[in-house]
Amino acid sequence: MKFFMLTSVYMIFSTGLQAQKTDTEKSLIKSSTFSAFKFRSIGPAYASGRIADIEVNPENHSQFYLAAAAGNVWKTDNAGITFYPIFDHYGSYSIADVAIDPNNTNIVWVGTGEYNSQRAIGYGDGIYVSQDGGKSFKNVGLKNSEHIGRIVIDPRNSDVYVAAQGPLWGPGGDRGIFKTSDMGQTWDTLLTVSKNTGFNDIVFDSRNPDILYASSYQRRRRVYTLIDGGPESAIYKSTDAGKTWKKLTSGLPRGNVGRIGLAISPVNPDYVYAIIEGANGSGGFYRTTNRGVSWKKMNSYVSTSPQYYNRIHCDPKDVNKVYSTDTYTKYTLDGGKTWKTLGLSQKHVDDHALWIDPDNTDHLLIGCDGGLYETFDMGSNWRHAPNLPITQFYRVAVDNAKPFYNVAGGTQDNNSCVGPSQTICRSGILQDDWKVTQGGDGFFSAIDPKEPNIVYAESQYGGLVRYDKKSGERVYIQPLPPKDEAYRWNWNAPLKISSFDNKRLYFCANKVFRSEDRGNSWQVISPDLTRQLNRNELKVMGKVQPVDAVAKNASTSIFGNIVAFSESPLNENILYAGTDDGLIQITEDGGKTWRKLSKFRDVPEMTYVSCIFASQHDENVVYAAFDGRKDNNLKPYLLKSMDKGKTWFEIVTDLPEKGTVYSILEDPVEKQLLFAGTEYGLYFSINGGGKWIKFSSGLPTIAVRDIKIQKREDDLIVATFGRGFYILDDFSLLRKITNKTLKKDNILFPVKDAYIYSQTSKKYGQGATVFTGKNPEYGAVFTYYIKDKIKTKKDYRLEAEKDNPNVLFPSFDILREEADEIPPYLMFTITNEKGEIVRRIKRSASPGLQRFNWGLRRFNLYPVTDGNSPMHNRQTGGIPVPPGKYTVSMAKIVNGIETKIGESQSFTLRPLGNLTLPAKDPLALEKFKKEAAEVYGVTAGLTKWTDEMSKNVKALRTALINGGGSTQEDLMRADDMISELREMNRKLNGDEIIDKLNENQPPNLNWRISAVTYGAYHGSDATQTLKNNLQIVKEGVTKLIKQAKVLKQKLKLLEDRANKSGSPWSPGRIPDFK
Repeated sequence: MKFFMLTSVYMIFSTGLQAQKTDTEKSLIKSSTFSAFKFRSIGPAYASGRIADIEVNPENHSQFYLAAAAGNVWKTDNAGITFYPIFDHYGSYSIADVAIDPNNTNIVWVGTGEYNSQRAIGYGDGIYVSQDGGKSFKNVGLKNSEHIGRIVIDPRNSDVYVAAQGPLWGPGGDRGIFKTSDMGQTWDTLLTVSKNTGFNDIVFDSRNPDILYASSYQRRRRVYTLIDGGPESAIYKSTDAGKTWKKLTSGLPRGNVGRIGLAISPVNPDYVYAIIEGANGSGGFYRTTNRGVSWKKMNSYVSTSPQYYNRIHCDPKDVNKVYSTDTYTKYTLDGGKTWKTLGLSQKHVDDHALWIDPDNTDHLLIGCDGGLYETFDMGSNWRHAPNLPITQFYRVAVDNAKPFYNVAGGTQDNNSCVGPSQTICRSGILQDDWKVTQGGDGFFSAIDPKEPNIVYAESQYGGLVRYDKKSGERVYIQPLPPKDEAYRWNWNAPLKISSFDNKRLYFCANKVFRSEDRGNSWQVISPDLTRQLNRNELKVMGKVQPVDAVAKNASTSIFGNIVAFSESPLNENILYAGTDDGLIQITEDGGKTWRKLSKFRDVPEMTYVSCIFASQHDENVVYAAFDGRKDNNLKPYLLKSMDKGKTWFEIVTDLPEKGTVYSILEDPVEKQLLFAGTEYGLYFSINGGGKWIKFSSGLPTIAVRDIKIQKREDDLIVATFGRGFYILDDFSLLRKITNKTLKKDNILFPVKDAYIYSQTSKKYGQGATVFTGKNPEYGAVFTYYIKDKIKTKKDYRLEAEKDNPNVLFPSFDILREEADEIPPYLMFTITNEKGEIVRRIKRSASPGLQRFNWGLRRFNLYPVTDGNSPMHNRQTGGIPVPPGKYTVSMAKIVNGIETKIGESQSFTLRPLGNLTLPAKDPLALEKFKKEAAEVYGVTAGLTKWTDEMSKNVKALRTALINGGGSTQEDLMRADDMISELREMNRKLNGDEIIDKLNENQPPNLNWRISAVTYGAYHGSDATQTLKNNLQIVKEGVTKLIKQAKVLKQKLKLLEDRANKSGSPWSPGRIPDFK
């Protein structure tokens, strides 16, 4: 009966989704429709993120590429002063290796899919190549490799060799050593081992690149364990460019071997080094001095966690000097016998990539979990690149702080932090605006909705603290077990502040904990909610692995814990918990009893529950996402229940077939509006999951791990795993846009209220390395829609010609009319409460959904010297408008005829409230500002007029000299005018003689009005000094205007004399016959 009921409801729901899908087949709603909704990156960049590879141009060491393990590819052309992303919109964000062709440095190869075998890792889609220095890339194969170990290029002929590790979470895929000789058009498989074993590393002999060494790598991760080796890990050698291979064994460890890193000395390629992870202490650092014929164990040293490190680098000048990137990078000066730790003062740990300057071997670049570091004294001192926003965030939280809310989250190996969503700084959100709330790896954060100074943050395995932003104090509040019990914490333990009581917290291990006093005490409200399986009895690579398997269970959460949690915001007794072993547990009585769900339609059993979200509109509705990636299943799983989990239905519909769903969110206002964060980006649905649309504007290809909505601002905040935080400001229009909406000819959408404030500037002269997160553009945002292009005469003619191939050639009159036609455009008119027009803004009449902002300024009264009037610039302009109610209207201008379109929208501009001394009389301040703006415009105009007049009179004097009928009296009149204009200019701009002598003189009129208008941009009362100066300028300019009018009359008489005397034309006058 239950099965029939589930199936019947599923069929009904599926039919509904299918109908929705059919309705949208010819939909106007697609990704490009929403390109106007642009995300902004707020960083941060102070922590940076994991660098997997550094590739320096051998011909220009100031140019190099960075492979961000989870943040795409970055390039610098100026030795790291600035970086820019070059791989943002391709098929993968996880990058393993970058290689430059030594024969043509514009050819750049990229291997996707990070080479480390850690638990939080993206996967790739093969090999890419660029032939234009990274301006564009093309995928050229090995799409199922998922993880690339290394790319090397033969310097003789540009043949490319690739060591492909293959999938981490399962068997198969593209594993082995591959070669291409034709830029990736074809690939030769040179060496494979098995479906479980790929290749980690490959190096060649610089004297003879036909000699290759490669290391195979047998490994497997599952949710519950890591096995980082096996009997198939080994070292191979080829002497014929990969046609044949020999397994090297002499002196090397036998049995189960893990990850092997290789390096060959460029000083003497007979020396090859290997760092080998082995079972039962068999690993260590090995060397051969006879090209691999025999090996010697030099030391038992291996990296602290070979699945995460085990990469070595030979010094370009010293055959015995080798580096090992590690938690703390080590180096040896005696071929591996002894090791020292490289200096790391003021440097992040966890190193992965290293470049040694061949011209100065004390100069190193290191890529680590904290980004890029540079030293010129071999590690004694380090310089950090603070401008790489590649932080990997697991989770995001927001608060309700006013006027700007804060964003918090936890990162991979870069702590947890909190910072503002925007600031009043014109430059953006600065690095110093961020605060660290907890150390270690960071995960869930939560901010008290009523007390934003209280931030909860956790490190790995439940290391929960309560952080006080005001004092910087951290109070450790992780629940601790009673005697003789142990809790099982996930690496990423769920944390939740109750919607019903800001002092109530929920926190999860294998049990659910509740606190009613902000974490000071905890109550266990559930039994163990997992399957309670023994992970050591589960098969890996086809068998139960022995206790001494390589790295067994290392860097893995103890299996059986809660990884997703949700509280119904409509019923405080309804709680949901999802586990890493594929269960969802539900309580409807606050934790007294729990109902277990273990099977979900079309979801493989025991699939990791990545997210649970209880509806804000209906307490019966809940959403769940599952992460099959950890079982080598890359399909998206997204389910909805309308009966508190009794039955479930898929709402994946048209999400890409490949791409794990990490998070699901329901809009608090429109229940049909959903958001989903996936392995390859952010999607939304306006019909409850019937159709999914990808956000493509402002977001790179990146994993979106978590999503939050700031309800007051209607902002969408996403935590990306490799590019920091992004914000979509005011997404509320997504609630209004439907196919029916977009069938209207034009729409001017409602305008959100905006703040008025003075923008500040960052510290001056900090250099180009300073990173700032983006603030939203200052001002009010206008969104509008134009369904169809407004056609011109030429458009109509081209349409007619298209429909009639025998159309006659147009007449010259028709072509002339087309050429003379003013293209259609839109005009937005902004008025205040009195109906006074304060601004007009011209916009293109391009069809589609468009967004722009008005910078809250009046008309710009600065002189116009060409057709590009500042009136039409949406940001620059005159003085700021005051707070109050405003209205914007939209019109189309076609052939000079203005037609109002769309409905006018009213909105309010509010003061930010951050002034200590706000204006006591806002009306008087506004009157002062308007008068100052007018006087400024007139003064600037008169200055321009005086300058142009001086040039014209000088030119006229020269023309009079060349006129046969002119007299000396005419020249004297011109000289008097030039002298009078010079004196006017001195009153306006100062006496150039005194200025040249560096002596003191009274302020000129332009200096005074500049001081006055500078004061017109603030919200405090105008000072008496400014008022006095305004009066001085007004009186002085008034006198000069009278003088100018007399001069203009004199000039007209002199111009008439020039025409009558037969003088040649000069600027400013109409030529005439004698």
